[in-house]
Amino acid sequence: MRNHTLIAAAALVLLPAALGAQESWSWARALAPGKTIEIKGVNGGVEATLASGDQVRVTARKHARRSDVESVKLEVVEHPDGVTICAVYPAPAGRPDNECRPGEGGRNNVRNNDVTVDFTVEVPRGVNLVGRTVNGGVTAEALQSDVEARTVNGGIEIATTGLTSAHTVNGSVDVTIGRADWKDQLEIETVNGGIRFHVRGDLNAQVTATTVNGDIETDFPLTIQGRFGPRRLTGTIGNGGRELSLRTVNGDIAILKL
Repeated sequence: MRNHTLIAAAALVLLPAALGAQESWSWARALAPGKTIEIKGVNGGVEATLASGDQVRVTARKHARRSDVESVKLEVVEHPDGVTICAVYPAPAGRPDNECRPGEGGRNNVRNNDVTVDFTVEVPRGVNLVGRTVNGGVTAEALQSDVEARTVNGGIEIATTGLTSAHTVNGSVDVTIGRADWKDQLEIETVNGGIRFHVRGDLNAQVTATTVNGDIETDFPLTIQGRFGPRRLTGTIGNGGRELSLRTVNGDIAILKL
């Protein structure tokens, strides 16, 4: 299947100079369960809620005090796994053009551009969500699918009946999942922030939890393996098997039973 890239039109709303300019953009289409809606930004957050029907609805609000909001384009890339939507910034002088591609692909180098793009997403039941940004938080409430959240400067807060992986650097992570049957390693990571991981009581997992400046607590009985201390824990919950990795440097870690 060929990829199709679409750039959707947006309406520009000018505000008083002291507030800067804003531009709103929206997109919607039906996606089948098992497909993925992926949002890729740079400056700005991603906020997701459960859709009432089978359509994914994405709204982006661009705003800036100094830079031209029209310099940042919203691009839609359809591919076999679903749809990727990117906020594509103008490339710095001498750099290749930025481009929107699914997953780890693409390029979005930014310099001296203060346009913020905040995304809101309505996600249908069974449609997976990937939220990626650099400067902004990723939140999802009451979803019914798997979620992947990645940012650098921002917190992550996810609640879903599916599974979640979460990675940030500067921000806390609060994750609630409704399944405990993942196949590969499930990773929740930050550097400067705490981790709260909420999971069903029938969890069976091999757990590794590490922090440098913080404490570790758990609602589950653990069979400890090897040496352990207040800042590193390796052990088995239930029958073990699947791997759960919780890592931070500056913050507490809590494994909590739903």
